Amino acid sequence: MGAGRPVVMAAVAGAHGISGEVRLKLFTPDAGNLKLQSRFEAGGRVLTLKSLRPGPQGAVARFAEVADRTAAEALRGTLLTVPRDSLPPLPDGEYYWHDLVGLKVVSPAGEPLGEVVAVENFGASDLLEVRLAGGRSVLVPLIPAAVAEVADPLVIDAGWLE
Repeated sequence: MGAGRPVVMAAVAGAHGISGEVRLKLFTPDAGNLKLQSRFEAGGRVLTLKSLRPGPQGAVARFAEVADRTAAEALRGTLLTVPRDSLPPLPDGEYYWHDLVGLKVVSPAGEPLGEVVAVENFGASDLLEVRLAGGRSVLVPLIPAAVAEVADPLVIDAGWLE
């Protein structure tokens, strides 16, 4: 599930101050998860994390390769990615969203239904955005009543797709 694609951990939102720090928009629930990585691929180059602290709407980071505000501002919009195999294993029943996107969706009888195109969470539980064969998308809660099996393919009770 998703093992070949790099995982986006954050995006550079802009410069912070004049010494080369950057503001990050996080795609992980905890800024500390970035500290588990020392190097990030960033638009064709590698950035080495020197420091990280919570910041407004995300985090503020310093990278060894970014020396001033001009260099920091040039990174605006750059995605920071890591190889999937650099992430720690999760306990049973927990999943990296990255691994769920792209999974084919079938009914309990094995009939093709669609594909997971995104995962969202608005507070209650994770929601799988499933694009159905006709192009329409539906949100399905990632709960046992809706998702019978998290595997490749993902087994979803078709009643949740109406």
